[in-house]
Amino acid sequence: MHGTAHIVGFDPRWREDFARLNLEWLRRWFVVEPVDEEVLGDPERHILADGGQVLFALDPDGSRAIGTVALRHDGDGVFELTKMAVEPEQRGTGIGRALLLAAIDAYRGLGGRELYLESSSLLQPALRLYESAGFVHRPAPRPGSHYARADVHMVWEPGVASGQDAA
Repeated sequence: MHGTAHIVGFDPRWREDFARLNLEWLRRWFVVEPVDEEVLGDPERHILADGGQVLFALDPDGSRAIGTVALRHDGDGVFELTKMAVEPEQRGTGIGRALLLAAIDAYRGLGGRELYLESSSLLQPALRLYESAGFVHRPAPRPGSHYARADVHMVWEPGVASGQDAA
C-alpha cells in the first residue's frame, strides 16, 4: 500500500488527523498526557514554530491522512522523532517505514546533528522498525524526558545495521 500513499508536509487541513491518529494509539496503549494534548492541539506552536516538521502519509487519492510523524527541534540541531502514528488498518503495510524514512530525510535536510526518540517497550513492532532504520538503544529514560510512558530511548546512528546495538 505504501507505494500508492504519498508523503506530504504539514497543511492546516491535516491538523485534526495529526491529533486523531496519535490519540488512537495513545488511548489504546497508555493515557494521553498533558504534553500530548498540548502538541496535538497546536502543532504549529509546539513543533513547526521551533523549526520542526510534521509529515503525513495520504491515502492514494490524497483525500485522507492515514499516517503521520513529527520532528520536534530541541535546539542546537537536536531533533526528536515524535508523534508517529498509522491508522490501525494500515499497520504492517509499509506506511510506517515510509514515514520514518521521510522523517530521517527531513532531519538530514535540516542539518540536524542528533535524532532521538522516546518510546515504550510495549510497542515492539515500532521498536523493531526503529532498530531496522538505524536507531540504537540508549539508557532510559532520556534526561529531561517529557513522557511518563517512556522506558525506551533511542538515537539514530547512520550506517548502523539492524540488530547492532552501540549502547
